[in-house]
Amino acid sequence: MKTAVPCTLGLDYGTNTVRALVVRTEDGAEIGQGIAAYSHGECGVVLDTREPELARQHPADYLDAVGMAVREALVAAREHQRGFLPEHILGIGVDTTGSTPLPVDSRGRALAEDPRFARDPNAYAWLWKDHTSTVEAGRITTAAAKEHPEYLAKCGGVYSSEWFWAKIWHCAHVAPEVAAAAHSWIELADWIPAILTGTEAMPVRGICTTGHKGLYHEAWGGFPEAGFLSSLHPELGRLRRALGSIHCVTSDQPAGRLSAEWADRMGLCQGIPVASGALDAHLGAVGSGIAPGVLVKILGTSTCDIMVHPFSKGALPDVPGLCGIVPGSVLSGHHGLEAGQSAVGDLFNWFVSRCAPADATHESLSAEASRLRPGESGLLALDWNNGNRTVLVDQRLTGLLLGQTLSTRPADIYRALIEATAFGARVILERLNEYCVTVDRIVNCGGIAEKSPLVMQIYADVTGRPMQISRSTQTCALGSAITGAVVSGIYPDMVAAQQAMTGVQPTVYRPNPPDVATYNRLFPLYKTLHDAFGLGRSTGDIGRVMKDLLALRDEARTRRE
Repeated sequence: MKTAVPCTLGLDYGTNTVRALVVRTEDGAEIGQGIAAYSHGECGVVLDTREPELARQHPADYLDAVGMAVREALVAAREHQRGFLPEHILGIGVDTTGSTPLPVDSRGRALAEDPRFARDPNAYAWLWKDHTSTVEAGRITTAAAKEHPEYLAKCGGVYSSEWFWAKIWHCAHVAPEVAAAAHSWIELADWIPAILTGTEAMPVRGICTTGHKGLYHEAWGGFPEAGFLSSLHPELGRLRRALGSIHCVTSDQPAGRLSAEWADRMGLCQGIPVASGALDAHLGAVGSGIAPGVLVKILGTSTCDIMVHPFSKGALPDVPGLCGIVPGSVLSGHHGLEAGQSAVGDLFNWFVSRCAPADATHESLSAEASRLRPGESGLLALDWNNGNRTVLVDQRLTGLLLGQTLSTRPADIYRALIEATAFGARVILERLNEYCVTVDRIVNCGGIAEKSPLVMQIYADVTGRPMQISRSTQTCALGSAITGAVVSGIYPDMVAAQQAMTGVQPTVYRPNPPDVATYNRLFPLYKTLHDAFGLGRSTGDIGRVMKDLLALRDEARTRRE
C-alpha cells in the first residue's frame, strides 16, 4: 500500500480575495487551489467618496470566504492527485496584507460584531492602503525623532500612515467611541491564526507584523514604552498597557492547533498545527526561495522588496527609507529587510480603467508599448499615485506625467508609467547599495511578473540586472504552506523546506545593452523630478528636463528610421 504524501495548506489573504493552496511537501507541487472573494464594499474594500484615503474591510468577509476557498481547494486536490484526502494535510500557514489592524473586544472577537458598530467602518479592519492617518504618522515621526530616535532607526527613519499605531491614533480622533470600546487591536496576520485555533483571547503575535509595522524590537523591550505612546494620545498608552510584555514569534512557530469548529467549517482534521501568521510579501519571498544576497520583488497592486541578512554576518546599518530591518521577520536567524512601492499594478489598472479609451486593455496597450524604443514617447512619470513607500516614505506625494504633446498616445503613457515604476525600483536598489546591502540576484513573483514580459524587460533594462521569475505563481500561499510544513515537523526549518518546495522558471529577462544606455540617460532626469518634488531640492537642472526628453525622443525616432 502506497504511503500518503504529506501536504500542507497555505492561506493567502489578499486585498480582494482569500486564496487557499494545497501543496505537496516533497516537491512543492501545488495540487489544489480555491479562491473566494470578499463580499462587502467594492471588490471587498469598503470605501467612502467623502474620504478618498479611506480603505476598510469587514472582518466577517475574512471568515466567510476562507471556508469556501479551502473546500474548493480540497475538491481541486482530489481531482488533481489520485487518492488525496483532507487527512493528508498536516499543517496550515497564513499570510495577510499589512498593516491591516482591527479592533477587538476582550474575547478577541472583531468589534464589528458588536451591534453598536456593525455599520461603522471605523470598527472594521483598516486595510494596508488606508492612508487617512497621515497627520498622526507625521506626529509619531516628529515625537520619536525627539524622544526615541532608536524607534525610527529600525523602520527607515519615518513612521508611515499605512502602519499600526498611526491608524489606531486616527481612530481615536475620528471615532473615540470605537477606540474606547476596543479592548485591543490586532494585525490581521495575527488574528486569523488565533481565530482558527480558538486562541483569540490570548493570541500569538508574530514578529513580522509587529516589527515592521508596530515599532516592536527586543532592543527596547518590545513595543514602544507606554509613557511615550500616552504622550501622543491616552488611547495609545492604554493599548500599550493592555498588550503588556508579550513576546512575538517568528512564522516558523505555531500559533496553536486547528479548532473543532474550524476543522468542520473547512473540511479538515481537528488539531493540525497552524503557524504564526506573517505578511504576504514576506512569505511570498519565502515561497520564491529567498536567501542571503537575493532580492525578491513581489509585484502586485503595490510591490514589496524583501531581503534577508544572516545574524552570523553581523549587524546591518540602519537604512533610511526602508520599511524596517527586523530580526526573524522572514527567516529565523536572519534580519528581514522590507522596501516597496505603493502603486504598481494599481497604477497600471488606474490608467486602463480611468484614462485609456474604452476598448483599451492591458494586452493591447502592452503590445503597442512594446514596439516603442526607450525614450521614444518623450514622456517621464513619477509613480506616486498612491504616495511613496520607499525611500521617501510620504503618502502625501502624488503622481506626475511630464512631456505630453498633442501627438501623445495612450500606449506612450502606459509605457511611461511602467518605466516610472522601474525607475522607482532602481531608486530602492541604489539605496540598498549605498548602505552596503549587496544584491546578487533578483527574483520576481506575482501576477505582473507572470503575465507581462514588457514589464520584466523594462525592469531589466532600467536596473541593468537580469530578472528571474519564481517557479510558483502563488508564492505568498506557497510561503504560507512552507510555514505549515515546518510547524508540522515535516521539515526542521524554513531553509530546508524551501530547498524542496521552491524554484525559479527557466526564462530570464536579461538587460539589452542599447536600451540600458538610454535608460541610464533617462534615470538622472527621473531623479531630478524625484528629488525636486519628493525632497524639495533638485540634484539636476529641472528647467532642462522637458528639453532633454525631447532630445532623447528625437534620437530614438531617428534610430528607428
